[in-house]
Amino acid sequence: MDTPHKPSAWSWWYLLFAIQYVFVLWPPLYNRVEPTWIGIPFFYWYQLLWVIIGAILTAIVYFATEHRGRHYSAGS
Repeated sequence: MDTPHKPSAWSWWYLLFAIQYVFVLWPPLYNRVEPTWIGIPFFYWYQLLWVIIGAILTAIVYFATEHRGRHYSAGS
């Protein structure tokens, strides 16, 4: 009986998520007011910028790893 080979759960693409966590969860990087952008203090626009960057990184990881899940589910 041939059973489909289950792909590994790990991918190097997942390290892109670590970038987001390091830069958002370390407040000394962005705990200041200057520089302001259109009157918004750095503290706020830096976090909002990472929402957009996080969405882009999530899309990159998703599209880079989606073939692994699709291949496994198609074989079952």
